[in-house]
Amino acid sequence: MIDNQKNADVLQEYLSWLQEEMKKRLGQYFGPENNVVPVIPSPDAAPGASWPDAPIVRFINDNQLDKESQLLLIMALAPHVNAVFFEHVINEYLIDKGDFPLIGCVKGTQFRGLLPTGDTFLFLLAGGNLSARIDKMRYFSESHVFAQRHVLWLEKPEEGEPAMSGRIVLSQEFIDLFLTGSYAKPRFGNDFPAESITTPLDWSDLVLNAQTMDQLQELKKWLRLKDKLRATNKRLKPGYRALFYGPPGTGKTLSACLLGKRDPAEDPGGLPDDLDVFRIDLSLVVSKFIGETEKNLSGLFDRAEHKNWILFFDEADALFGKRTNIRDAHDKYANQEIAYLLQRIENYNGLVILASNFKNNIDPAFSRRFQSIIQFPMPNQAERLQLWKMILPDHMMQKEGILEKLAATHEISGASIINVAQYCFLKNMQPGGEILPISAVDVEEGLVREFNKEGKIYK
Repeated sequence: MIDNQKNADVLQEYLSWLQEEMKKRLGQYFGPENNVVPVIPSPDAAPGASWPDAPIVRFINDNQLDKESQLLLIMALAPHVNAVFFEHVINEYLIDKGDFPLIGCVKGTQFRGLLPTGDTFLFLLAGGNLSARIDKMRYFSESHVFAQRHVLWLEKPEEGEPAMSGRIVLSQEFIDLFLTGSYAKPRFGNDFPAESITTPLDWSDLVLNAQTMDQLQELKKWLRLKDKLRATNKRLKPGYRALFYGPPGTGKTLSACLLGKRDPAEDPGGLPDDLDVFRIDLSLVVSKFIGETEKNLSGLFDRAEHKNWILFFDEADALFGKRTNIRDAHDKYANQEIAYLLQRIENYNGLVILASNFKNNIDPAFSRRFQSIIQFPMPNQAERLQLWKMILPDHMMQKEGILEKLAATHEISGASIINVAQYCFLKNMQPGGEILPISAVDVEEGLVREFNKEGKIYK
């Protein structure tokens, strides 16, 4: 848990620092030293020194931000902490002077205070000095860590208006981080086509063949050691790409969820915290409008970058399927979407998992880019028996030997076994919650229902 009082004290130190620097610039501009480019000295007590573990201090140190970058970051955060911050600073110098475009700042739609713009930042660092203003524009460039990590950016102004007149927008995720100490999970919707998925199960609940389990252990190891691995050789690409393929209900989604779970008992040197796993809804990603699919994917990857998220593309055939021969404009842009995806996935520094029922449904161009291609086959007889006994323990059955017979005669997935068990539990549950012993007939009825769902004949 974050210490809110200590964190508030640190944020106030930074706000006071920004306030003094703005007053210094305003005093210089409206005083006899008009248009002198200010030298920005460090304050007597460096901001954040009172609590070096404050989220914003750690972010600044981790990214080695210079003083100008720190000022830009605090400027973007200020309205979210103090609604009248800029009014109090600016009005002291602009009483009876009317509007002053060089300072920037605009009113929000619902927010009635002043919001900083690119011009506000340039004025702070350069006043009206054209050469210095041009130089300071680099803090909004794509090469800056703020752009690379999607921390803050300039809102696009109306057509024909200067770029620096756009508002400085701080990502809500970093607002949450600096104020609360953690990223708030984005909400599922059109602007974020992915939902967070978790499981109450553990690795001991996962029943797979030895080869599949060994390959999953390799992914677990990569998640623990990826930073050290990358440091050994600069030729290694960031991130890890895996394909899970196999029939429905064989453990692909469960495995993705478990890869994000921390298990200190089994793996004491593992992940410090659980990792967020997001399942991408391809129906929201794929758009019939040209260019919209790339836009949707760009927003997703931009938000995921540097957050250690696991991205799980379930039923990935819809977007990652085989490219077509170009017959019309639609085919051309469909192929461009796949090419764009390849690029974003290769550059993503976290774990990307694609899931498909059939390996051959995925474009062969992807195969060369996967570090792992993991098959999830239907469970064999021994694995089915293990699943039956885990889900329907012997003490819940009327007779012994029922589960052994089921495992030997019916080839079904783990998900289907769970569905059959739920039917049996529900049928035999009494009003008080007690479950009566489950008979072979109960299980067979559940199996018939399950086979009918899949269009198969129960024998």
